[in-house]
Amino acid sequence: MVVIMDLQIVFGIDFGTTNSALSVYRNGGVEMVEVDDTISGDQVSDLMRSVLYFSEEKEIFTGSEAIRQYVGDGAEGRFMQSIKTFLPNRSFQNTEIFGARYGIDDLVAIILKKLKARGEAHVGCSVDSVVLGRPVVFSTDAEKDALAEQRLEKAARKAGFKHIWFQYEPVAAALTYEETLSAGQERTVFIGDFGGGTSDFTVIRVKGGAFDRSDRRSDVLSLGGVYVAGDKFDSQIMWDKVAHYFGRYARYQPMGKRQWHDIPTTLIKTLCQWHRIPLLRARDTRELIRVLKRSTDNRPALDHLESIIEDNFGFALFQAIEKAKCELSGCEQSTICFNEGDLSIAEPINKSEFETLNSDNFEQIERCIDEVIVQSGLTAAQIDAVSLTGGTSKIPYIQNLFVERFGADKSENHNAFTSVAHGLGSSVPLFV
Repeated sequence: MVVIMDLQIVFGIDFGTTNSALSVYRNGGVEMVEVDDTISGDQVSDLMRSVLYFSEEKEIFTGSEAIRQYVGDGAEGRFMQSIKTFLPNRSFQNTEIFGARYGIDDLVAIILKKLKARGEAHVGCSVDSVVLGRPVVFSTDAEKDALAEQRLEKAARKAGFKHIWFQYEPVAAALTYEETLSAGQERTVFIGDFGGGTSDFTVIRVKGGAFDRSDRRSDVLSLGGVYVAGDKFDSQIMWDKVAHYFGRYARYQPMGKRQWHDIPTTLIKTLCQWHRIPLLRARDTRELIRVLKRSTDNRPALDHLESIIEDNFGFALFQAIEKAKCELSGCEQSTICFNEGDLSIAEPINKSEFETLNSDNFEQIERCIDEVIVQSGLTAAQIDAVSLTGGTSKIPYIQNLFVERFGADKSENHNAFTSVAHGLGSSVPLFV
Protein backbone atom coordinates (compact mmCIF):
# COMPACT_ATOMS: atom_id res chain seq x y z
CA MET A 1 0.00 0.00 0.00
CA VAL A 2 1.32 3.43 -0.95
CA VAL A 3 1.02 5.97 1.84
CA ILE A 4 0.95 9.63 0.83
CA MET A 5 0.78 11.83 3.89
CA ASP A 6 0.47 15.22 2.21
CA LEU A 7 -2.84 14.61 0.47
CA GLN A 8 -5.45 17.11 1.67
CA ILE A 9 -8.24 16.61 -0.88
CA VAL A 10 -9.24 13.35 -2.58
CA PHE A 11 -12.17 12.72 -4.92
CA GLY A 12 -14.45 9.69 -4.74
CA ILE A 13 -15.95 8.80 -8.12
CA ASP A 14 -18.76 6.35 -8.68
CA PHE A 15 -18.58 5.82 -12.45
CA GLY A 16 -21.80 3.94 -13.06
CA THR A 17 -23.41 2.21 -16.00
CA THR A 18 -26.36 4.60 -15.86
CA ASN A 19 -25.28 7.49 -13.61
CA SER A 20 -22.06 8.81 -12.14
CA ALA A 21 -21.51 10.79 -8.94
CA LEU A 22 -18.66 12.58 -7.17
CA SER A 23 -17.71 13.13 -3.52
CA VAL A 24 -14.89 15.12 -1.98
CA TYR A 25 -12.87 14.13 1.06
CA ARG A 26 -11.27 17.11 2.80
CA ASN A 27 -10.64 18.23 6.36
CA GLY A 28 -11.60 14.78 7.59
CA GLY A 29 -15.12 14.96 6.15
CA VAL A 30 -17.01 13.99 3.00
CA GLU A 31 -19.29 16.15 0.89
CA MET A 32 -21.21 15.48 -2.30
CA VAL A 33 -20.65 17.65 -5.37
CA GLU A 34 -23.30 18.83 -7.81
CA VAL A 35 -21.96 17.51 -11.10
CA ASP A 36 -24.60 18.08 -13.75
CA ASP A 37 -27.72 19.98 -14.76
CA THR A 38 -31.02 18.17 -14.94
CA ILE A 39 -32.34 17.23 -18.37
CA SER A 40 -34.51 20.35 -18.41
CA GLY A 41 -31.49 22.43 -17.44
CA ASP A 42 -33.27 24.34 -14.65
CA GLN A 43 -31.68 22.52 -11.69
CA VAL A 44 -28.30 21.13 -10.68
CA SER A 45 -27.99 17.46 -9.77
CA ASP A 46 -25.51 15.39 -7.82
CA LEU A 47 -25.92 12.68 -10.48
CA MET A 48 -24.62 12.82 -14.04
CA ARG A 49 -25.90 10.46 -16.70
CA SER A 50 -22.96 8.36 -17.92
CA VAL A 51 -23.57 9.19 -21.57
CA LEU A 52 -21.63 10.78 -24.42
CA TYR A 53 -22.77 12.52 -27.57
CA PHE A 54 -20.51 13.24 -30.54
CA SER A 55 -22.10 15.77 -32.88
CA GLU A 56 -21.48 15.81 -36.61
CA GLU A 57 -19.57 19.07 -35.98
CA LYS A 58 -17.16 16.92 -33.87
CA GLU A 59 -18.18 18.47 -30.56
CA ILE A 60 -18.33 16.15 -27.54
CA PHE A 61 -21.01 16.47 -24.85
CA THR A 62 -21.55 14.58 -21.59
CA GLY A 63 -24.40 14.01 -19.17
CA SER A 64 -27.67 15.90 -19.53
CA GLU A 65 -26.07 18.24 -22.06
CA ALA A 66 -25.37 15.22 -24.26
CA ILE A 67 -29.03 14.22 -24.11
CA ARG A 68 -30.29 17.73 -24.87
CA GLN A 69 -27.92 18.12 -27.81
CA TYR A 70 -28.74 14.66 -29.15
CA VAL A 71 -32.48 15.28 -29.05
CA GLY A 72 -32.05 18.83 -30.35
CA ASP A 73 -30.02 17.62 -33.31
CA GLY A 74 -32.79 15.23 -34.30
CA ALA A 75 -30.87 12.12 -33.18
CA GLU A 76 -28.03 12.83 -35.57
CA GLY A 77 -24.44 12.24 -34.54
CA ARG A 78 -23.30 9.40 -32.24
CA PHE A 79 -24.85 8.82 -28.83
CA MET A 80 -23.27 6.36 -26.38
CA GLN A 81 -24.71 4.92 -23.17
CA SER A 82 -23.79 2.07 -20.76
CA ILE A 83 -20.12 2.57 -21.67
CA LYS A 84 -19.01 0.88 -18.45
CA THR A 85 -20.42 -2.38 -19.80
CA PHE A 86 -17.68 -2.51 -22.45
CA LEU A 87 -14.78 -2.40 -19.96
CA PRO A 88 -14.36 -6.20 -19.71
CA ASN A 89 -15.05 -6.75 -23.42
CA ARG A 90 -11.79 -7.80 -25.11
CA SER A 91 -13.30 -7.45 -28.58
CA PHE A 92 -13.95 -3.75 -28.00
CA GLN A 93 -10.55 -2.28 -28.83
CA ASN A 94 -11.68 1.01 -30.32
CA THR A 95 -14.45 2.64 -32.29
CA GLU A 96 -14.37 5.20 -35.07
CA ILE A 97 -16.46 8.32 -34.59
CA PHE A 98 -16.44 10.85 -37.42
CA GLY A 99 -12.92 9.95 -38.50
CA ALA A 100 -11.37 9.73 -35.02
CA ARG A 101 -10.63 6.52 -33.13
CA TYR A 102 -11.49 6.12 -29.46
CA GLY A 103 -10.51 3.27 -27.18
CA ILE A 104 -12.82 2.33 -24.30
CA ASP A 105 -10.44 4.11 -21.91
CA ASP A 106 -10.67 7.28 -24.02
CA LEU A 107 -14.47 7.26 -23.79
CA VAL A 108 -14.48 6.69 -20.02
CA ALA A 109 -11.79 9.36 -19.59
CA ILE A 110 -14.08 11.99 -21.15
CA ILE A 111 -16.68 11.38 -18.43
CA LEU A 112 -14.11 11.21 -15.62
CA LYS A 113 -12.51 14.44 -16.85
CA LYS A 114 -15.90 16.18 -16.72
CA LEU A 115 -16.43 14.98 -13.15
CA LYS A 116 -12.90 16.03 -12.21
CA ALA A 117 -13.48 19.53 -13.60
CA ARG A 118 -16.72 19.90 -11.64
CA GLY A 119 -14.99 18.76 -8.47
CA GLU A 120 -12.07 21.13 -8.94
CA ALA A 121 -14.45 24.03 -9.51
CA HIS A 122 -16.15 23.07 -6.24
CA VAL A 123 -12.97 22.95 -4.14
CA GLY A 124 -11.13 25.72 -5.98
CA CYS A 125 -7.93 23.84 -6.73
CA SER A 126 -6.46 21.04 -8.82
CA VAL A 127 -6.96 17.50 -7.49
CA ASP A 128 -5.01 14.50 -8.76
CA SER A 129 -6.08 11.79 -6.28
CA VAL A 130 -9.17 9.62 -6.53
CA VAL A 131 -10.86 6.56 -5.06
CA LEU A 132 -12.79 4.84 -7.85
CA GLY A 133 -15.67 2.48 -7.25
CA ARG A 134 -15.73 -0.87 -8.99
CA PRO A 135 -18.28 -3.70 -8.96
CA VAL A 136 -17.43 -6.93 -7.19
CA VAL A 137 -17.42 -8.56 -10.62
CA PHE A 138 -16.85 -6.75 -13.87
CA SER A 139 -16.86 -10.27 -15.30
CA THR A 140 -16.89 -13.82 -13.95
CA ASP A 141 -13.80 -14.37 -16.14
CA ALA A 142 -10.84 -13.35 -13.96
CA GLU A 143 -8.79 -12.11 -16.92
CA LYS A 144 -11.66 -9.97 -18.21
CA ASP A 145 -12.26 -8.64 -14.71
CA ALA A 146 -8.62 -7.58 -14.43
CA LEU A 147 -8.76 -6.04 -17.91
CA ALA A 148 -11.77 -3.94 -16.91
CA GLU A 149 -10.00 -2.53 -13.85
CA GLN A 150 -6.85 -1.83 -15.86
CA ARG A 151 -8.89 0.06 -18.45
CA LEU A 152 -10.68 2.06 -15.76
CA GLU A 153 -7.35 2.99 -14.18
CA LYS A 154 -5.94 3.98 -17.57
CA ALA A 155 -8.98 6.17 -18.16
CA ALA A 156 -8.48 7.86 -14.79
CA ARG A 157 -4.87 8.63 -15.66
CA LYS A 158 -5.93 10.07 -19.01
CA ALA A 159 -8.42 12.23 -17.11
CA GLY A 160 -5.54 13.68 -15.08
CA PHE A 161 -5.44 11.62 -11.89
CA LYS A 162 -2.04 10.47 -10.60
CA HIS A 163 -2.95 8.68 -7.35
CA ILE A 164 -5.69 6.09 -7.92
CA TRP A 165 -7.25 3.54 -5.57
CA PHE A 166 -10.20 1.18 -6.00
CA GLN A 167 -12.99 0.30 -3.59
CA TYR A 168 -15.76 -2.25 -4.04
CA GLU A 169 -19.02 -0.40 -4.57
CA PRO A 170 -21.08 -2.30 -1.94
CA VAL A 171 -18.33 -1.71 0.64
CA ALA A 172 -18.49 2.00 -0.17
CA ALA A 173 -22.26 1.92 0.34
CA ALA A 174 -21.69 0.23 3.71
CA LEU A 175 -19.36 3.02 4.82
CA THR A 176 -22.11 5.53 4.06
CA TYR A 177 -24.53 3.45 6.10
CA GLU A 178 -22.02 3.44 8.95
CA GLU A 179 -22.30 7.21 9.26
CA THR A 180 -25.96 6.84 10.25
CA LEU A 181 -25.03 4.92 13.42
CA SER A 182 -24.62 6.54 16.80
CA ALA A 183 -21.27 6.40 18.61
CA GLY A 184 -20.43 2.89 19.73
CA GLN A 185 -23.37 1.30 17.90
CA GLU A 186 -22.27 -1.86 16.07
CA ARG A 187 -24.14 -3.77 13.44
CA THR A 188 -23.62 -6.49 10.89
CA VAL A 189 -25.33 -5.33 7.70
CA PHE A 190 -26.12 -6.87 4.33
CA ILE A 191 -25.58 -4.30 1.56
CA GLY A 192 -27.22 -4.68 -1.84
CA ASP A 193 -26.00 -2.30 -4.55
CA PHE A 194 -28.15 -2.56 -7.68
CA GLY A 195 -26.70 -0.62 -10.60
CA GLY A 196 -27.37 -0.54 -14.31
CA GLY A 197 -24.88 -3.28 -15.20
CA THR A 198 -24.20 -5.31 -12.05
CA SER A 199 -25.79 -6.19 -8.73
CA ASP A 200 -23.22 -6.37 -5.92
CA PHE A 201 -23.49 -7.53 -2.33
CA THR A 202 -21.50 -7.61 0.88
CA VAL A 203 -21.95 -8.58 4.50
CA ILE A 204 -19.90 -6.21 6.61
CA ARG A 205 -19.49 -5.14 10.24
CA VAL A 206 -20.04 -1.41 10.77
CA LYS A 207 -19.62 0.80 13.82
CA GLY A 208 -20.66 4.32 14.69
CA GLY A 209 -18.44 7.02 16.14
CA ALA A 210 -14.70 7.64 16.00
CA PHE A 211 -12.31 4.69 15.75
CA ASP A 212 -9.33 3.60 13.68
CA ARG A 213 -10.65 3.12 10.14
CA SER A 214 -7.27 2.52 8.50
CA ASP A 215 -7.88 -1.18 7.79
CA ARG A 216 -11.39 -2.61 7.40
CA ARG A 217 -10.54 -5.84 5.64
CA SER A 218 -11.45 -8.00 8.64
CA ASP A 219 -14.87 -6.31 8.80
CA VAL A 220 -15.83 -7.50 5.31
CA LEU A 221 -17.30 -10.96 5.93
CA SER A 222 -18.26 -11.75 2.33
CA LEU A 223 -18.52 -10.24 -1.14
CA GLY A 224 -20.37 -11.28 -4.26
CA GLY A 225 -21.87 -9.97 -7.45
CA VAL A 226 -23.75 -10.91 -10.57
CA TYR A 227 -23.85 -9.37 -14.03
CA VAL A 228 -27.60 -8.78 -13.86
CA ALA A 229 -29.11 -5.36 -13.15
CA GLY A 230 -31.25 -2.59 -14.63
CA ASP A 231 -29.99 -2.85 -18.21
CA LYS A 232 -30.61 -6.59 -18.26
CA PHE A 233 -34.25 -6.12 -17.27
CA ASP A 234 -34.69 -3.52 -20.01
CA SER A 235 -33.13 -5.88 -22.55
CA GLN A 236 -35.46 -8.67 -21.50
CA ILE A 237 -38.51 -6.46 -22.01
CA MET A 238 -37.15 -5.45 -25.42
CA TRP A 239 -36.65 -9.09 -26.44
CA ASP A 240 -40.02 -10.39 -25.31
CA LYS A 241 -42.34 -7.41 -25.82
CA VAL A 242 -40.86 -5.17 -28.50
CA ALA A 243 -38.37 -7.07 -30.70
CA HIS A 244 -41.10 -8.47 -32.95
CA TYR A 245 -41.63 -4.94 -34.28
CA PHE A 246 -38.06 -5.16 -35.63
CA GLY A 247 -38.04 -8.64 -37.14
CA ARG A 248 -37.62 -11.11 -34.30
CA TYR A 249 -40.07 -13.54 -35.92
CA ALA A 250 -39.44 -12.51 -39.53
CA ARG A 251 -38.10 -14.96 -42.11
CA TYR A 252 -36.28 -14.63 -45.39
CA GLN A 253 -35.36 -16.74 -48.42
CA PRO A 254 -31.66 -16.87 -49.34
CA MET A 255 -31.00 -16.02 -52.98
CA GLY A 256 -31.81 -18.92 -55.30
CA LYS A 257 -33.42 -21.07 -52.56
CA ARG A 258 -37.00 -21.84 -51.62
CA GLN A 259 -36.44 -22.63 -47.96
CA TRP A 260 -37.37 -20.02 -45.38
CA HIS A 261 -34.82 -19.07 -42.71
CA ASP A 262 -35.21 -17.05 -39.53
CA ILE A 263 -33.66 -13.60 -39.45
CA PRO A 264 -30.21 -14.02 -37.78
CA THR A 265 -30.73 -14.01 -34.02
CA THR A 266 -27.49 -12.09 -33.49
CA LEU A 267 -29.05 -9.04 -35.16
CA ILE A 268 -32.03 -8.96 -32.82
CA LYS A 269 -30.01 -9.90 -29.72
CA THR A 270 -27.66 -7.00 -30.41
CA LEU A 271 -30.61 -4.66 -30.90
CA CYS A 272 -31.93 -5.70 -27.49
CA GLN A 273 -28.79 -4.47 -25.72
CA TRP A 274 -28.89 -0.71 -25.82
CA HIS A 275 -25.15 -0.21 -25.48
CA ARG A 276 -24.50 -2.54 -28.45
CA ILE A 277 -26.88 -0.90 -30.96
CA PRO A 278 -24.07 1.29 -32.40
CA LEU A 279 -22.33 -1.92 -33.47
CA LEU A 280 -25.18 -2.50 -35.95
CA ARG A 281 -24.07 0.59 -37.86
CA ALA A 282 -21.14 -1.38 -39.31
CA ARG A 283 -21.19 -1.35 -43.11
CA ASP A 284 -21.48 -5.13 -43.50
CA THR A 285 -24.40 -5.28 -41.05
CA ARG A 286 -26.33 -2.57 -42.84
CA GLU A 287 -25.72 -4.31 -46.14
CA LEU A 288 -26.98 -7.59 -44.65
CA ILE A 289 -30.22 -5.90 -43.59
CA ARG A 290 -30.71 -4.49 -47.08
CA VAL A 291 -30.27 -8.01 -48.52
CA LEU A 292 -32.71 -9.52 -46.02
CA LYS A 293 -35.35 -6.93 -46.88
CA ARG A 294 -35.51 -8.14 -50.48
CA SER A 295 -36.91 -11.56 -49.59
CA THR A 296 -38.45 -11.27 -46.13
CA ASP A 297 -42.01 -12.16 -45.23
CA ASN A 298 -42.21 -9.09 -42.98
CA ARG A 299 -40.85 -6.11 -44.88
CA PRO A 300 -42.28 -3.49 -42.45
CA ALA A 301 -40.37 -5.03 -39.52
CA LEU A 302 -37.08 -4.98 -41.45
CA ASP A 303 -37.76 -1.39 -42.45
CA HIS A 304 -38.20 -0.55 -38.78
CA LEU A 305 -34.97 -2.37 -37.94
CA GLU A 306 -33.12 -0.39 -40.57
CA SER A 307 -34.71 2.85 -39.39
CA ILE A 308 -33.87 2.45 -35.71
CA ILE A 309 -30.22 1.89 -36.65
CA GLU A 310 -29.90 4.56 -39.33
CA ASP A 311 -31.96 7.23 -37.52
CA ASN A 312 -30.57 6.58 -34.01
CA PHE A 313 -33.94 5.93 -32.39
CA GLY A 314 -32.52 3.35 -29.97
CA PHE A 315 -32.13 5.84 -27.13
CA ALA A 316 -35.74 7.00 -27.31
CA LEU A 317 -37.01 3.42 -27.50
CA PHE A 318 -35.10 2.26 -24.45
CA GLN A 319 -36.18 5.37 -22.57
CA ALA A 320 -39.76 4.27 -23.20
CA ILE A 321 -38.98 0.74 -22.02
CA GLU A 322 -37.26 1.98 -18.87
CA LYS A 323 -40.18 4.32 -18.11
CA ALA A 324 -42.66 1.45 -18.31
CA LYS A 325 -40.41 -0.73 -16.11
CA CYS A 326 -40.15 1.98 -13.45
CA GLU A 327 -43.92 2.51 -13.46
CA LEU A 328 -44.39 -1.18 -12.61
CA SER A 329 -42.70 -0.56 -9.26
CA GLY A 330 -45.71 1.50 -8.24
CA CYS A 331 -48.63 0.05 -10.21
CA GLU A 332 -49.84 -3.24 -11.65
CA GLN A 333 -49.74 -2.33 -15.33
CA SER A 334 -47.96 0.03 -17.70
CA THR A 335 -47.61 0.61 -21.44
CA ILE A 336 -44.47 0.89 -23.58
CA CYS A 337 -45.23 3.92 -25.74
CA PHE A 338 -42.98 4.80 -28.67
CA ASN A 339 -43.70 6.85 -31.80
CA GLU A 340 -41.07 7.61 -34.41
CA GLY A 341 -41.50 7.82 -38.16
CA ASP A 342 -44.15 5.34 -39.30
CA LEU A 343 -43.72 3.11 -36.24
CA SER A 344 -46.18 3.42 -33.38
CA ILE A 345 -45.85 1.10 -30.38
CA ALA A 346 -48.32 0.88 -27.50
CA GLU A 347 -47.39 -2.43 -25.89
CA PRO A 348 -49.03 -3.20 -22.52
CA ILE A 349 -47.04 -4.97 -19.80
CA ASN A 350 -48.12 -5.87 -16.28
CA LYS A 351 -46.14 -6.59 -13.13
CA SER A 352 -46.76 -10.33 -13.19
CA GLU A 353 -45.66 -10.56 -16.82
CA PHE A 354 -42.51 -8.53 -16.08
CA GLU A 355 -41.62 -10.90 -13.25
CA THR A 356 -42.23 -13.96 -15.42
CA LEU A 357 -40.13 -12.62 -18.30
CA ASN A 358 -37.27 -11.92 -15.90
CA SER A 359 -37.53 -15.10 -13.84
CA ASP A 360 -34.06 -16.28 -14.86
CA ASN A 361 -32.56 -12.88 -14.05
CA PHE A 362 -34.23 -12.83 -10.64
CA GLU A 363 -33.01 -16.37 -9.94
CA GLN A 364 -29.41 -15.36 -10.64
CA ILE A 365 -29.70 -12.47 -8.19
CA GLU A 366 -31.39 -14.71 -5.64
CA ARG A 367 -28.62 -17.34 -5.83
CA CYS A 368 -25.96 -14.67 -5.40
CA ILE A 369 -27.69 -13.23 -2.32
CA ASP A 370 -27.82 -16.68 -0.73
CA GLU A 371 -24.17 -17.38 -1.57
CA VAL A 372 -23.06 -14.12 0.05
CA ILE A 373 -25.02 -14.97 3.22
CA VAL A 374 -23.47 -18.45 3.39
CA GLN A 375 -19.94 -17.14 2.75
CA SER A 376 -20.30 -14.68 5.62
CA GLY A 377 -20.53 -17.60 8.05
CA LEU A 378 -23.72 -16.14 9.50
CA THR A 379 -27.39 -16.94 9.19
CA ALA A 380 -29.89 -14.36 7.98
CA ALA A 381 -31.16 -14.10 11.56
CA GLN A 382 -27.67 -13.07 12.74
CA ILE A 383 -27.51 -10.13 10.30
CA ASP A 384 -28.84 -6.99 11.95
CA ALA A 385 -29.91 -4.86 8.99
CA VAL A 386 -30.28 -4.73 5.21
CA SER A 387 -29.49 -1.61 3.18
CA LEU A 388 -30.30 -1.48 -0.53
CA THR A 389 -29.09 1.13 -3.02
CA GLY A 390 -29.67 1.81 -6.72
CA GLY A 391 -32.78 2.19 -8.82
CA THR A 392 -33.29 -1.54 -9.37
CA SER A 393 -33.57 -2.04 -5.60
CA LYS A 394 -37.00 -0.39 -5.83
CA ILE A 395 -38.44 -3.27 -7.91
CA PRO A 396 -41.02 -4.98 -5.64
CA TYR A 397 -39.80 -8.48 -6.53
CA ILE A 398 -36.25 -7.52 -5.48
CA GLN A 399 -37.50 -6.05 -2.21
CA ASN A 400 -39.49 -9.21 -1.52
CA LEU A 401 -36.35 -11.34 -1.92
CA PHE A 402 -34.90 -9.57 1.11
CA VAL A 403 -38.14 -9.55 3.10
CA GLU A 404 -38.36 -13.33 2.65
CA ARG A 405 -34.84 -13.82 4.00
CA PHE A 406 -34.52 -11.14 6.64
CA GLY A 407 -38.02 -9.91 7.44
CA ALA A 408 -39.54 -6.53 6.67
CA ASP A 409 -38.24 -4.88 9.85
CA LYS A 410 -34.55 -5.10 8.86
CA SER A 411 -34.70 -3.19 5.58
CA GLU A 412 -33.30 0.35 5.60
CA ASN A 413 -32.83 2.49 2.49
CA HIS A 414 -30.35 5.37 2.57
CA ASN A 415 -29.42 7.68 -0.32
CA ALA A 416 -30.35 5.17 -3.00
CA PHE A 417 -28.39 6.88 -5.78
CA THR A 418 -25.43 8.57 -4.07
CA SER A 419 -24.48 6.30 -1.17
CA VAL A 420 -21.70 4.61 -3.17
CA ALA A 421 -20.08 7.91 -4.16
CA HIS A 422 -20.31 9.21 -0.59
CA GLY A 423 -18.80 5.98 0.71
CA LEU A 424 -15.91 6.25 -1.74
CA GLY A 425 -15.03 9.54 -0.09
CA SER A 426 -15.29 7.83 3.29
CA SER A 427 -12.87 5.17 2.00
CA VAL A 428 -10.00 7.65 1.69
CA PRO A 429 -8.60 6.97 5.21
CA LEU A 430 -8.18 3.31 4.19
CA PHE A 431 -5.70 4.26 1.49
CA VAL A 432 -3.90 7.47 2.44
